[in-house]
Amino acid sequence: MNQVQKLLIIGFVWPEPNSSAAGGRMMQLISLFKAQGFSITFASPAQNSDFMVDLGEYEVDKKSIELNNSSFDIFVKELNPAVVLFDRFMMEEQFGWRVAENCPDALRILDTEDLHCLRLARQKAFKENRSFSTTDLFVEEVAKREIASILRCDLSLMISEFEMELLESTFKIDKALLYYLPFLLEPILSSEIEELPSFENRKDFIFIGNFLHEPNWNAVQYLKETIWPLIKKQVPEAVLNVYGAYPSQKVIQLNNVRDSFLIMGRASNAQDVVKEARVVLAPLRFGAGIKGKLLEAMQCGTPSVTTTIGSESMHGDLPWNGFIRDDVADFVDGAVQLYLDKTVWVKAQKNGIEIVNQRYSKGLFETDFSTKIEFLRSNFEQHRLSNFMGAMLQHHTLKSTKYMSRWIEEKNK
Repeated sequence: MNQVQKLLIIGFVWPEPNSSAAGGRMMQLISLFKAQGFSITFASPAQNSDFMVDLGEYEVDKKSIELNNSSFDIFVKELNPAVVLFDRFMMEEQFGWRVAENCPDALRILDTEDLHCLRLARQKAFKENRSFSTTDLFVEEVAKREIASILRCDLSLMISEFEMELLESTFKIDKALLYYLPFLLEPILSSEIEELPSFENRKDFIFIGNFLHEPNWNAVQYLKETIWPLIKKQVPEAVLNVYGAYPSQKVIQLNNVRDSFLIMGRASNAQDVVKEARVVLAPLRFGAGIKGKLLEAMQCGTPSVTTTIGSESMHGDLPWNGFIRDDVADFVDGAVQLYLDKTVWVKAQKNGIEIVNQRYSKGLFETDFSTKIEFLRSNFEQHRLSNFMGAMLQHHTLKSTKYMSRWIEEKNK
């Protein structure tokens, strides 16, 4: 009788699907591995949170682990997983060498979420009031850490085709180490489309996004100071509802009833509030990955106005779910058009549904991903022999990180 395969996920945080797209993404990956028959353990050094999902409801074992503590070595050796999934490169840095030492035959997979180095380099260029260049990545310290992590792993899951191309062309990463796996959604059925609130039954503009994420906070400032006053001038009755988990005091202070700029805080159900809105505004000026808020808008049948950064790698050759506008006046014009013109709005809604069904339907990826994992597990020795750079980095990491971690552990005693 075949033994059940074990998957260990090492999480940066406990999944909060109602707080961030990253939380939703993690639950999609859990579902994908469940369908492949894996028994799953989710381990994290993070503190529990009030909004974390109950992993037990999904038949996932929950395990708290410590940084710089050899108790993890005992735990992972005993668990003996066939596959280990690192949630972002920071977790691979902390625990990758321990996994390699104690479970050398375990397939090591990195879920990048988005390229952190790309997001940070773009943010730095924006703050310095200049255009981003790919050469910025070479001086970004996080790039050196993140690329090293990608090379040490057997496979890295990429959410963005743009980022895959960047890794291959700019950093010369072998495409055998990368796998495109975007958000995985259920297709939108015609019966569901009929149940969506109509143009007439919707009102208000909406922004939604986790405020711990710097691009979201910047976008809300941009709306408050520049974009919203211009929209309000053209549509005096308009209201902007700003939703997001973890709003700080500086976010809450932007609330202004007179200007109809309302800070609503965390939405108890994000899809409900997005479905009630007529237009999503997402003027993102830096960032990376693909944007969960904009996919959610499409699922809810709510057109959006965003920027080139916001729409990056999301729609392929398909027309956008509204407008992609970088210029302020053009952004405002697109927002007003969608809000007032039913014909433009309905066409945008249809575009969004097409994007979800043609690019993010779970069924497009399930079988191929399962085949990829099986192939790598059967051929991991040859796969690793072809990745000398990764083997070299793993060798040096085992030496340097291992002894630094041991020193910290002794110091903490």
